[in-house]
Amino acid sequence: MSQTIKRKAHGVRRSAAAQGAKAKVRKARVTSGSAIDAAMRWLPFTEEQLHHFFLALILGSAVALAWIVASLAGLPALASMQVAAMAADAGFEVRRVDVRGVERMNELKVYERVLGERDRAMPLVDVEGLRAQLLELPWVEDARVSRQLPETLVVDIVERKPHAVLRRPGRLVLIDATGHELEPVSPANAKGMLVISGPGAGRQVAQLTLLLDAAPALRQRVDEAEWVGNRRWNLTFDTGQVLALPQGEKPGAMALVSFARLDGVNRLLGGRVAMFDMRAPERIYMRVPGRAAEEAAAAAAAKAAKVAEAAQSDAREAAKPTTREETH
Repeated sequence: MSQTIKRKAHGVRRSAAAQGAKAKVRKARVTSGSAIDAAMRWLPFTEEQLHHFFLALILGSAVALAWIVASLAGLPALASMQVAAMAADAGFEVRRVDVRGVERMNELKVYERVLGERDRAMPLVDVEGLRAQLLELPWVEDARVSRQLPETLVVDIVERKPHAVLRRPGRLVLIDATGHELEPVSPANAKGMLVISGPGAGRQVAQLTLLLDAAPALRQRVDEAEWVGNRRWNLTFDTGQVLALPQGEKPGAMALVSFARLDGVNRLLGGRVAMFDMRAPERIYMRVPGRAAEEAAAAAAAKAAKVAEAAQSDAREAAKPTTREETH
């Protein structure tokens, strides 16, 4: 005789509790999914960029793990090559070069230094070595080389700014505010720029800038500055007139300020004076072209007049009648 045993059915309360728990789970899933979707919409990244990011993260973790294992095994060089091979296989190698910040210099000079890294695995790119090479270029004041995964090498250039023109024997050279030489320049392209000349003048550019800043009203009128005897400046203005300044930074600046005041009152620039000499303290000597010849001619004329007057006097004396007295 068979006997059937029936299980006790779940109670109503237990079934209701189970259904409630399932509903809460479904609600939590929907809420979390909505929150994630909302967060994704607010993030400033595309799905492709996030894909590259997570791929780079995974690759970086694998590279770090491989490096640690190889280092513990005493094979760092082999580890480097293995890491580079893994990166290249994953598409992390230099295929593009992005140069930024170049305005005046020849951009090809930058590419000549960087294009040697084309098709090289990103971990093998020596960014510091590339930066050192770029700093050797005359126009480059600073440079930064960075990797933009997966395939771009970014080069940011800070250029030097042309400040003046240095007159060298037989040529003109652009220089920056420190006297650093940039590149040769033609007379036509140098027109309108301050020309500096004299032995050692390139090392005195900063000092000359401070000197001219002492008299802003005259600064734009200075066409050329000559460093004389490695001790003082001669300034040539746009009128062709020359101002000889005394030796020393402070005396030179004071003399230039005094000359600016005199020019403001008496309009010295544009007059007949060819050279103003302010080397003597509290004095100014002025040279007028042709003045010596004029003075010499005047002196000769005065001498000739005296000679003529003496000759006329002698002639008058000779023309007077002679009176003789007879003695008986």
